[in-house]
Amino acid sequence: MHTDPISDFLTRIRNGAAARLAAVEAPSSKVKYAIAKILEREGFVENVSERTEDTHKIISVTIKYNGREPVLRNVRRISKPGNRVYRGSAELPRVLSDIGIAVISTSMGIMSNKDARRRKLGGEVLCEIY
Repeated sequence: MHTDPISDFLTRIRNGAAARLAAVEAPSSKVKYAIAKILEREGFVENVSERTEDTHKIISVTIKYNGREPVLRNVRRISKPGNRVYRGSAELPRVLSDIGIAVISTSMGIMSNKDARRRKLGGEVLCEIY
């Protein structure tokens, strides 16, 4: 059985927002931390921090709310381990007419679809967030 750690991380955030939790925690990796920092920069989450517990790192994401409703409404994994989705810079998705973002893994690192389009970079479409 294969697992998808990025899907697990996004599901923890989505479920935490639906349950109106203040923060969620998950095992950390460079990719998950980069995705969380993009969510923080784009205003979907309030704070992202990383701490070491014994020998492994844990990422903590503080969920942002607008009143009682979470700012992050939906998270959808696009590229999966069994079905990778790659797009060129001209074919990058526009999520809800650029209200939401797509997270793209490019040769210059992980970035939002807006940054990738601005830099004329394509890559693997990891997820859509709105």
